[in-house]
Amino acid sequence: MDMSAPSSQAWVVRYGVTRLLGEFSIRGPFIPVSRGTQVIVRSDRGVEWGEVLSAASVATREWLGVDRETGRILRLPTLEDEREKDRVARLEVEEFASCKQLIAEMSLQMQLVDSERIFGGERVVFYYVAEQRIDFRELVKVLAKRHQSRIEMRQIGIRDEARLLADYGDCGKPVCCNTHLKEMPPVSMKMAKLQKATLDPSKISGRCGRLKCCLRYEYDTYEEHRKELPSPGSIVVTKLGQGRVVAQELLAKKLMVAYEGQRTVLTDLKDIITVVGKKGLPVAVEREMEEEAGESTAS
Repeated sequence: MDMSAPSSQAWVVRYGVTRLLGEFSIRGPFIPVSRGTQVIVRSDRGVEWGEVLSAASVATREWLGVDRETGRILRLPTLEDEREKDRVARLEVEEFASCKQLIAEMSLQMQLVDSERIFGGERVVFYYVAEQRIDFRELVKVLAKRHQSRIEMRQIGIRDEARLLADYGDCGKPVCCNTHLKEMPPVSMKMAKLQKATLDPSKISGRCGRLKCCLRYEYDTYEEHRKELPSPGSIVVTKLGQGRVVAQELLAKKLMVAYEGQRTVLTDLKDIITVVGKKGLPVAVEREMEEEAGESTAS
């Protein structure tokens, strides 16, 4: 991949209802843009309305996973563009209702989620969810004739549906999938358990019904701390004596240690003098024995 530096007149722009990201350059007369500037761009989909996020760089190309420009910044919006934007928004409402009615009339097993008319009018994109493959060729023909535009039907998943329709999460802030997330990473119940989050599905599920994306944000830190701390069951020696680890406080890098006499004390990692394995051997020796046992089993 050619990751040569972009020109000084290249910018990262967000555009489209699915909040696509791309690198757009300015050619010709200088256009004064900065973060937050609204711009009219040309992408591979057509002429679109976008918002500048930052200047393009080698780092942004690596993050975006691109090796060339996505398109061009054409101009700053004019008063006529503002009027056209309002007109396009009204058309999207009409086109959504029209498509939904046709789906019902044709008894197609699909749920229409949203419609998007490209600002320049090059195409109309309909987003839908369905449990099986849908033959919508006749639907596309009718829509193309009715709206005099190229029609694109795009099937999306339940998490993409939330990206299009969701507004605010339980935290009170706009949902992550509709703001800063470029792609939605996989999230597992293991991540919730490690962070000692409640396992109540109603509290750890996002607007899409799946596990919240934010459960992944701190997971790497929790996992790193977990590996640094002695595991529950290990014998440790501190200035208070010898005890057994009964729990880990991962973010604080502390341990709950049970000493003789049933005393349980929250102990900082730096106060641990020696760590002994669960079998009463030094941790290094215990791990070496476990590795040898694993190798003999494999052979």
